[in-house]
Amino acid sequence: MKAVKFIAKEQRIELVEVPIPEIKQSYDVLIKVAYSGICGTDLHIIEGNFPCVDSEPLTLGHEFSGNVFEVGTGVTNLKKGDNVVVDPNNSCKCCKFCQSGRPQFCTGTNENLGTFRNGAFAEYILVPVHMVHKLPDIITLQQGALAEPLSCISHGWDIISPVSVGSRVLIVGAGIIGILWASLFHSQRHRHVTVCEPNEARRAILENLNTGFTLLKPEELESKRKDQHYLFDVIIDCSGYAQAIEHAISFLQRGGKICCFGVAPPDATIRVKPFDIFMNELKIYGVKVNPFSFPKALGLLESMGDRYLNYDCLGIKIFELKDYKVALDQLKKGIILKAMFKF
Repeated sequence: MKAVKFIAKEQRIELVEVPIPEIKQSYDVLIKVAYSGICGTDLHIIEGNFPCVDSEPLTLGHEFSGNVFEVGTGVTNLKKGDNVVVDPNNSCKCCKFCQSGRPQFCTGTNENLGTFRNGAFAEYILVPVHMVHKLPDIITLQQGALAEPLSCISHGWDIISPVSVGSRVLIVGAGIIGILWASLFHSQRHRHVTVCEPNEARRAILENLNTGFTLLKPEELESKRKDQHYLFDVIIDCSGYAQAIEHAISFLQRGGKICCFGVAPPDATIRVKPFDIFMNELKIYGVKVNPFSFPKALGLLESMGDRYLNYDCLGIKIFELKDYKVALDQLKKGIILKAMFKF
C-alpha cells in the first residue's frame, strides 16, 4: 500500500510502498482509509516543532474516516464494511491521570496515532478496537473525517460552558478551527459573534457560511477600543499567536473568559496584569485534545450536517495521496484552509 512517511532524523517526508498491516491481536481492527486530513500538528511535526517518534519512519495523519476491512477474533461490536472514525489519542490507562478520568495528561507510554504510532496518511491503518467509533448512517465518511477536530472543540466547549445565548463572543483566527468554532456557535443559536482575521481569503470563506457574524481585521478591532462597551464575554483564540492573545485579552468584559485553543510555540509568552485578573475576575482556559469527547463529536456532526460541514464552504480541498507535496504547499501558503486526502 502507499503511505506518506516522515523521517525525523532527516526532517523530510516521502511517499513509499509498505505492506498492509496484519491483524496480530484479538482486539485489532484493520481499517481501509477513506478520508484523511492534514492537521496543523502535522505541519509542526514536519517543521520539527512537535514531538514524534524518531527511531524509525512514521506514517503521519490522525484525522480520518474509513471502512472496517478486517477485525480480530475478540471484536464483537464492529464488522467488515462498517463506516468508522478513530480517536487517535491512546493513553496508558494506568497512571494517576488516566485513572482519574484525565487521560489528556497521561504520563505513561504515548501511542497516539500519527505521532508515536503509524497514522492514516496511508491506504490502511491498524488500531485497537477501543479507539474506533462507528459512524451513524446519517453521517458521511467525508463529514466523519472532521470528527477529531470537532472532538477537541467539543472538549473546549465543555470547558468554557455555560455560554449564555446573547453573550458577546470573539473568535481570533479564521483558519479551519476558527471557522469550525464559528459554525458551532451559529448552530447553537449564538448571533453576537465577531471573528478577527487578517487574511482576506479566510474572511471570504467564512462569509460563504452565511452566519451573519461580524468579520474584522485586527486593526479594525483595535479601532473599536475607543468604544468602552465594545467588550466580549467569551473569547476563543484559534491563532496560537501570543501577540494576538494579548490583544484579545484587553477586550475581555468583566467576568469574561478566554479559551486558548490554538497551539502556540513552546517558548511563546503573553503578558497579563494579575490586578486585572483579580479586579475583573477574568478566566483563562487551556484546551488539550479530546478526553472522552468523541461521542459528543459524533453528535455535533449529526446536528451540524451539510449546512456547516460542506467542504467547499469550509475551504477544504481534496487531494490524492500522491499529490501530498502540492497539498502541503497550498496549505502553508494559505490558499486553502485544510487539505484532505481521499482514498
